[in-house]
Amino acid sequence: MDINSKVLAFIGDAVYEVMIRSYLLKMKTNDVNKLETLKVKYVSAKSQALILDDLINKNVFSENELSIIKRARNTKLSSKPKNTDIITYKKATALEALIGYLYIKKDFKRMDEIKNLIVDKGD
Repeated sequence: MDINSKVLAFIGDAVYEVMIRSYLLKMKTNDVNKLETLKVKYVSAKSQALILDDLINKNVFSENELSIIKRARNTKLSSKPKNTDIITYKKATALEALIGYLYIKKDFKRMDEIKNLIVDKGD
C-alpha cells in the first residue's frame, strides 16, 4: 500500500479511538468521568507506545504489519510533540498507522483481533 504513514496514522487515530470507546461502552456505565479515566489506559501516546511494545514482544504482528509499523515509526516529524517525548510519540503513531492501514484495507477481523489483544492487556 502506497499511502503516506502520516495519513495512515491520521485515520488510524480516529478509528482506534472509536474502537476503544465502543469497547468501553460495553461496561454499561453512564459515568462519563469513569469512561474518560478508563479511556486514557488505551488512548494516550504513553499507553499506545507501551501497548505496541508489548504486542511486538509477543510476536503478534505479521511481517507486513511490522513493515507498516516500522515505516510509520521512522517517519520524519514535521513538528515536536507537545506532551510526550519523540520516541513515545513515534511508537504511538506507528500503532495508529497500523490501525489505519487495516481500516483502509477493510480488514476488520484483524482490527478486532488486535483490539482484543489490547483490551485484554489493559484489563
